Amino acid sequence: MKNIRNFCIIAHIDHGKSTLADRLLEMTRTISERDYQDQILDNMDLERERGITIKSHAIQMNYTLDGEEYTLNLIDTPGHVDFSYEVSRAIAACEGALLVVDATQGIQAQTISNLYMAVDHDLQIIPVLNKIDMESAMIEEVKDQVVETLGCKRDEIIEASAKYGHGIEEILEQIVHTIPPPKGDPEAPLQALIFDSVFNSYRGIIAYFRIFNGSIRKGDKVKFVNSGRHYEADEIGILRLHMESRELLTAGNVGYIISGIKTSKEVQVGDTITQVARPCSQAIDGFKQVKPMVFAGIYPVDADEYEELRDSLEKLRLNDASLSFEPESSAALGFGFRCGFLGLLHMEIIQERLDREFDMDVITTVPNVSYKVFTTKGEIIEVHNPSGLPEFTSIDHIEEPYISANIISRSEYVGAIMRLCIDKRGTLKNQVYLTTDRTELTVELPLGEIVFDFYDKLKSISKGYASFDYYQSGFKEADLIKLDILLNSEPVDALSTLLHRDHAYEFGRKFCLKLKEFIPRQQFDVAIQAAVGAKIIARETVKAVRKDVTAKCYGGDITRKRKLLEKQKKGKKRMRQIGNVEVPQKAFLAVLKLDS
Repeated sequence: MKNIRNFCIIAHIDHGKSTLADRLLEMTRTISERDYQDQILDNMDLERERGITIKSHAIQMNYTLDGEEYTLNLIDTPGHVDFSYEVSRAIAACEGALLVVDATQGIQAQTISNLYMAVDHDLQIIPVLNKIDMESAMIEEVKDQVVETLGCKRDEIIEASAKYGHGIEEILEQIVHTIPPPKGDPEAPLQALIFDSVFNSYRGIIAYFRIFNGSIRKGDKVKFVNSGRHYEADEIGILRLHMESRELLTAGNVGYIISGIKTSKEVQVGDTITQVARPCSQAIDGFKQVKPMVFAGIYPVDADEYEELRDSLEKLRLNDASLSFEPESSAALGFGFRCGFLGLLHMEIIQERLDREFDMDVITTVPNVSYKVFTTKGEIIEVHNPSGLPEFTSIDHIEEPYISANIISRSEYVGAIMRLCIDKRGTLKNQVYLTTDRTELTVELPLGEIVFDFYDKLKSISKGYASFDYYQSGFKEADLIKLDILLNSEPVDALSTLLHRDHAYEFGRKFCLKLKEFIPRQQFDVAIQAAVGAKIIARETVKAVRKDVTAKCYGGDITRKRKLLEKQKKGKKRMRQIGNVEVPQKAFLAVLKLDS
């Protein structure tokens, strides 16, 4: 055990974590030249296309220093705020962390957030200054920021360039010298924590675990403590580039177990594995239940695929424990699921993965957040969906969730950022100058206001320099109303939203204009209306596709033409009565692009 090191890489998005992981794998010869490709651990097409890490990836490396061989278990983590739950799981399975900071950008909001998480778990932090080869690198200034934030000595910061392999040897030496070996008793009863799982259509569910105490052999009878179920360890092994089976794994190791589990509900991330013959006295503290921030309905395009969508979501939840869902139905879309996400990017990624990995065609409704409704009878109802709102006459007041946001930016953009926050009903709580040209703002904002376009606007007004991180801070009373969208006087519940009274008129007008672009023209006029209660506040009309019925009349009396037009008019009227409007998938997410 003294030669095992478990560590993760934490940083803000795009600071070079995946590239650094590539260099570590190259230096330790874990991957051959034939298998090498950039971002080797990002094995999802989506991750490669977008250049971001979505999933934490575990891999084992062997490294020799001073004649001794060490086993290094690396977990590469995502940097985006929407995937912070992945980071918390990686941190729970490690003893140390590489804190990577971009020398051209300095410490950013997500860096600080992940750092605090690591410090809370008593992880040994190794600061790494990446991208020192860049012309715009501010090495001395960023070192000052790291010393101030982390409280380390200046000479402890390793200068590196993951792109060119500079400083990688020093990082490996520091991992061996600085990060403590795992604690644990190999002779004690087995106690292993599941930190991730994947579904394999041939082998069932593969659970990834970290052993804290005891050891596990192939063929052992094991028990999952929370679910109480018993299994046989058909195969155990370590996670290299591909899974490698082993006969025995002892305390301190990270590995996988295959035991023929077919039902996704039986494996929960944060569960403890122990032996049936000699069980451990208590389970390991698992991970906290994640709280979704954004809710949206996901419905199958074809109603017959409802059960397939349920299976797909359950398999996805195995691989992404921060996804939550429950069944719901909509008058417009039939049966589907109300899903909880950590943010808009998370929602987009889930939708993409359903399409690519499970070939599911789905419709996603307008995203919203969860509100607390206090009725006149003194009841408290939690509402995730505007259609679940009780009658307005029975509502005493509504409370909406608030967040405390940390925004770090260059000082020249502070004015524009404050204006944006005030427009979104935000309150400035604190302002700290980290250096002469870098400012940290602490702002309290309603969560519903940042759901749609806040992050995009923040990036554009700060020319990409601002970084943003947030956590939920509580609920506050708000003057909220339900905005309904009507198509040909029929309300479409999937397009309803709850929003602040002051924004209703502007939002309704923009939404109607945007829907007009997406809804195809029919054989009859389609009226798009935004309504608050019985009051219509905005209207747009999609004009009918008209056939020129008078084309065959050349010359002659005007009454012939009028007769044909009147006949067509009657037909149009009849079509209006039975006409059904087709709403394309793009229209449901039009709300996200209202300003584009």
